[in-house]
Amino acid sequence: MDVRIGVTQAPREINLELADDADRDDLKARVEAALAGASDVLWVADKRGNDVAIPSAKIAYVEIGSPESTRKIGFGD
Repeated sequence: MDVRIGVTQAPREINLELADDADRDDLKARVEAALAGASDVLWVADKRGNDVAIPSAKIAYVEIGSPESTRKIGFGD
């Protein structure tokens, strides 16, 4: 699952690839809690086991991709 997080006052967004078995609802709940001010930092673990911390006050947007990470190459559907 791909996740893109926009950070205020930063020219680039944070792109993470999460494990295919990652829980979308859990991630959404943690993002909502961070945006509501319940936590100061949003921690996300990527597919390789790296932990990424994003300050909650700097989150501009979060885009959560589809659960299956199929990328189509070439022509066709």
